[in-house]
Amino acid sequence: MRIRFALVCLVLFLTASAVLRTARAAEKPRFRLATFSADVTIPLNHRCMGLLPTKSKKIVDPLYAHGFVLLGSEEPIVLCAVDWCEIRNGAYDQWRETLASAAGTTRDRVLVCSLHQHDAPVTDAGAAKLLTSVGLEGELYDEAFHRETLQRLAIALKDCLGDAQTITHLGLGQARVEGVASNRRVEYPDGRVSFGRGSRSGSDEFLANAPDGLIDPFLKSISFWNGDKPVAALHAYATHPMSYYGRGEVTSDFVGLARERRQRDDFSVKQIYVSGCSGDVTAGKFNDGSQETRLVLIDRIYQAMVDAWEDTKLVALDRVKFRTTTFELEYHPSPKLTEEALAAVLRDEQQTVENRIYAAMSLSSRERVAAHQPIDLPCIDFGSAQIVLFPGEAFVGYQLMAQQMLPNSFVLSIGYGECWPGYIPTSSAFADDFQDTWLWVAPGSEQRIRSALEQVLTAR
Repeated sequence: MRIRFALVCLVLFLTASAVLRTARAAEKPRFRLATFSADVTIPLNHRCMGLLPTKSKKIVDPLYAHGFVLLGSEEPIVLCAVDWCEIRNGAYDQWRETLASAAGTTRDRVLVCSLHQHDAPVTDAGAAKLLTSVGLEGELYDEAFHRETLQRLAIALKDCLGDAQTITHLGLGQARVEGVASNRRVEYPDGRVSFGRGSRSGSDEFLANAPDGLIDPFLKSISFWNGDKPVAALHAYATHPMSYYGRGEVTSDFVGLARERRQRDDFSVKQIYVSGCSGDVTAGKFNDGSQETRLVLIDRIYQAMVDAWEDTKLVALDRVKFRTTTFELEYHPSPKLTEEALAAVLRDEQQTVENRIYAAMSLSSRERVAAHQPIDLPCIDFGSAQIVLFPGEAFVGYQLMAQQMLPNSFVLSIGYGECWPGYIPTSSAFADDFQDTWLWVAPGSEQRIRSALEQVLTAR
């Protein structure tokens, strides 16, 4: 009798323990989100856009890095958007490795992107080393400032983890943006094709009146919610983010200023903005480069953020899958970009400092390609929505390609990840003879990216 009683008690105890464990597991949130920020404003007398001859003279408004850490049953996923022009090669590795270490994850699960403002820095560790070797230390960027920035960002990320909030739903919304984006490509009456509609082309009557061209007219927003409480919002729009630049006035420009204005609407909801695939998209048709027009562009991006928020529909967050693949891009075959030609410019003290910086950046990328250092193409898959990070100045056609692969899903594309390739034209743009000094990749890039994109988007 005592043995039977003991057995019954044991069974009841084990059953109660199992029920308790199940209840505790049910109480534990499946997903949590922590947000972080850090001021990444460059010091005065710092180079902007890598090559601009006028260095920073004035801080018009601060530059920031904003991001989030998504926590679940697998290793953390980090996204960080930076108000810098470009982060390239070894510097890109440094950013991802630093944030991965701070978050307790692996480098491949860290998505770092630049917004690509031009009154902001370009960083490239390989180029900096080459410049130091010819007596031009610090000409591309301040390496001590860069290290300190990464240290502060790592601290901000670590500190935010303790404040992670439960995430139960995604919010998906979009809004049409009026009067901001236009494609660089224009066709003249004689049939000549030009990609000359840059960021400040609005004062040219023909370029201002030419059609918008190929763009993605929508600003997309993915927000993260704890029940009916919004925690953070990620906004993406495909355009170069410059109204005017090159005067030594450091600024996050119209997209960063629109983001900060939106943040002031509700400080409890973290606002993050990223630039979409916009290598061939600028505000040129609508922008004459004046201060007055910058204010108009701020208003239009801000209003699109508000409208996308009002359009938002909530969906339950019951899955997060992370997928990534790698690919390589061939280096551009231009005779001016051979190793010998670039090394000669780098060593030539009669060349301008800007030309020697360009040579160092180009050589750094050549070394990356020669070492078969692949480019990552990561995707965060929420089931009903996906976030994809593209390298460099990928043309808007790649963003539209991603949407076409999953026409019934909400695909948010980000540009300006690993930035060494510079412009990444589509096959049609190469066929139109697109050329630029900021072009380091060869024709054939589209097929390589398409294949990688199919792996991360359609392998569900």
